Amino acid sequence: MSFWQLTIQELKAIFADKSIMMTVFGGVIFYAILYPLPYLHQVPTDQQLVVVDHDQSSVSRQLIRHADASAKIQVVASVGSIENAKDWIETGKAHGLLVIPAGFRRDLLLGRAVTLSYGGDASYFLVYSAVVEGLIAAGLDESQQVQRLGLLAKGVSAQSASRQLDVVKLNSIPVFNPSLGYTPYIVPGLFLLILHQTLLIGTCVLGASQWKATGYWQQSTPIALLCSRMTAFALLYTLLTSFYVGYCYYWYDVSLQATLGSVALLLLPFLIATTAAGIALSCLFTRRDLPTQVLLLLSMPILFVSGFVWPTALIPQPVVLLSQVFPAVPAIMGMLELNQMGASWQSIMPKWLQLWALAAVYLGLAYWGLKTRLLMAANQGKKAQ
Repeated sequence: MSFWQLTIQELKAIFADKSIMMTVFGGVIFYAILYPLPYLHQVPTDQQLVVVDHDQSSVSRQLIRHADASAKIQVVASVGSIENAKDWIETGKAHGLLVIPAGFRRDLLLGRAVTLSYGGDASYFLVYSAVVEGLIAAGLDESQQVQRLGLLAKGVSAQSASRQLDVVKLNSIPVFNPSLGYTPYIVPGLFLLILHQTLLIGTCVLGASQWKATGYWQQSTPIALLCSRMTAFALLYTLLTSFYVGYCYYWYDVSLQATLGSVALLLLPFLIATTAAGIALSCLFTRRDLPTQVLLLLSMPILFVSGFVWPTALIPQPVVLLSQVFPAVPAIMGMLELNQMGASWQSIMPKWLQLWALAAVYLGLAYWGLKTRLLMAANQGKKAQ
């Protein structure tokens, strides 16, 4: 059987297996919609806030109006106690509470420090940070207004007072995430992890379903079977990777700073290493259901140790070192640095070389595993005769 005939047989086996098709095509397309869906609005706005005003002064009411005018906050109620405010948060009618202390107006006019208390549901970091950001902006604006009144009362001109209060102006320009949203932050790394996991599961399920059966794979050599299987999955995942890195990146407004050639050059060893790793792992299983169970358990650990959702400095060093055996880890950080941060090719060269090293190791393991499995199948066939 020639190489291309064997490759065609591999493609037929893939398309004939419903589990593999559901994992490879269904998983890639399904997760392309599912994961970014909750974050399509990018930045949280109009988060519900309940206020406990112990001062009941004109200044405290002005502060509440400033907070409500913020795009981040919507004041939904003013209650008499913190216990009542907690009930609003626990029932989901509000995400946070603002407590204005008694003597708020008096202390501000006397130039004393005033502490505004905030409490809220920190289960959703973006929601929590949006409310805090809105309250800080409202508090600073109110403080400036009081200070301006104090300067004017001392006889300082309006222009001079404005200059004294606006000594430093913040010009914040986001570099790597222009929209400041969650989707451009999480999608690039997450999509590579999805490609990594579905490719591993697909190759493992295909191999695990064949070792105890008879078929075309027994009529080939280990090297021919390895090359044809890698070619078959490479053809499929070239299309799926182009769909993710091409169409989905543009659809979700992900920052694109690298050239097509450099991205393809980075992803080439990633796909080779992942496919070879999947073939090598498939030689360890003889049940179709086990690869999916094992590899799904590894998804979240790989996501966290890759370094873009959780700092690796807070992860035990042995765990970080162990994670380097997964092709997704250097590929994710290399893609983020190259395509989202505009890093030069020289700066990601160590990760690129690491991917090639992983590809070489897994190709050797895959060849050894296929050779062992084919020999076992041949011995069993001789015993059966």
